[in-house]
Amino acid sequence: MDTDGKHGAEQLHCLVTGASGYIGGRLVPELLEAGHRVRCLARSPDKLRDHPWAPAAETVRGDVTDAESVEAAMRGVDVAYYLVHSLGSGSGFEDTDRRAARIFAERAHAAGVRRIVYLGGLTPQDVPEKALSPHLRSRAEVGRIFLDAAVPATVLRAAVVIGSGSASFEMLRYLTERLPVMVTPSWVHTRTQPIGVRDVLRYLVGSATMPTDVNRAFDIGGPDVLTYREMMCRYSEVAGLRRRIIVPVPVLTPRLSSHWVGLVTPVPASIARPLTESLRHEVVCHEHDIARYVPDPPGRPLPFDEALALALRRVREAQVATRWSSAAIPGAPSDPLPTDPDWAGGSLYQDERQLPVEASREALWKVIEGIGGDNGWYSFPLAWAVRGWLDRFVGGVGLRRGRRDAERLRVGDSLDFWRVEEIEPVQLLRLRAEMRLPGLAWLEMYVETGAEGRTRYRQRALFHPRGLLGHAYWWSVSPFHAVVFGGMARNITQAAAKGMSARK
Repeated sequence: MDTDGKHGAEQLHCLVTGASGYIGGRLVPELLEAGHRVRCLARSPDKLRDHPWAPAAETVRGDVTDAESVEAAMRGVDVAYYLVHSLGSGSGFEDTDRRAARIFAERAHAAGVRRIVYLGGLTPQDVPEKALSPHLRSRAEVGRIFLDAAVPATVLRAAVVIGSGSASFEMLRYLTERLPVMVTPSWVHTRTQPIGVRDVLRYLVGSATMPTDVNRAFDIGGPDVLTYREMMCRYSEVAGLRRRIIVPVPVLTPRLSSHWVGLVTPVPASIARPLTESLRHEVVCHEHDIARYVPDPPGRPLPFDEALALALRRVREAQVATRWSSAAIPGAPSDPLPTDPDWAGGSLYQDERQLPVEASREALWKVIEGIGGDNGWYSFPLAWAVRGWLDRFVGGVGLRRGRRDAERLRVGDSLDFWRVEEIEPVQLLRLRAEMRLPGLAWLEMYVETGAEGRTRYRQRALFHPRGLLGHAYWWSVSPFHAVVFGGMARNITQAAAKGMSARK
């Protein structure tokens, strides 16, 4: 999307945290389009390198919980965006959020930053804070930390964000599309005020140029106040589906309903639970003062139906810039791939297979880069499905995250229960496992040139076990490798050859 014109003539130097996430990955190009300079703070800068905006932005390595890296990232910055949350990270996440926010505020003041901009959650005014879900309570506390700090802050508070790839949108989309008859939790009758992602970004960009005497929170939302049931009904109309039958029952608690959402949608229970807990209380905007500083152009904020239609069009045209799964899964491993089997970290099991391919390197690469999602994994679909179900059962992400784009991958993309760790076009695709495992796992697919100039496919599965359980896991599944990995290698090479023949 484009912003609605330049937000002020002054060029500002902006720091964006959470640039690998859903909102942050979309905010960076909007700030650049508005004429600002952008620096991104990321734990893994390589995850940002394939974004279209990457050459125009500076990226530095660091973490919001590390004061030294935050201090270095703040140097020369005018506006600092705080777009990170410990969503779904288990017990102790409130302490982590609190500590990170204090570090960020303190270092911003020391560096002479002129404004902090934070995107938090819309909270009910008539509910005691202790009665809020831990997720909403933590977001409210982070907002207070910034408002009480020495640097002027803009705290934007939003409820359900509707946009292609957002967790809230995908939860709504899959629940409505997959269940023509739904037995639903009682929170489907709770009123909320959704907002289109375009308007969220417009308010974020506009907040950079607020007057220095503004230090406050703003409620942001679209023009419609709806129950979740009404949102599902409106979605079915916009998507051209038959009318859905929705039967709410009071026995589905947030915990149970998060597992229900996890079974039906690509959003795992660990992410769904904070979202469903947030729907227990009515969250409606009590003011629209943001318009004094970021005026709404005609027709904005977008009505709910228009935001839905736009999101659906982006999905159908495969133009999803970021997804909820763009951000790293909390607790997922980030250790570097060992480059040697005798790695100092201990044992490294491998399953390696090589096959000649009756196709060009480009034809083979097209199959490799298109793997996963709707295209599947080219071997024993039931085995992959069972592995995905088992991962869901133990709280993992499962296979249903799919792909951001049906044909192209970039470093940092989620790919079912993998994440893209490295891409060398027409040479290498390396995936890191984000499933629940007693160790670390990678899958590598190579395009090589073998004897007599023939194309060759090489595939490596690597596993670094953690403790005795890790070793036992490898040896328990190794009998199936011939079927799963062997079949995968054969079917990928056959698909490449078939694709080559079809183009002749």
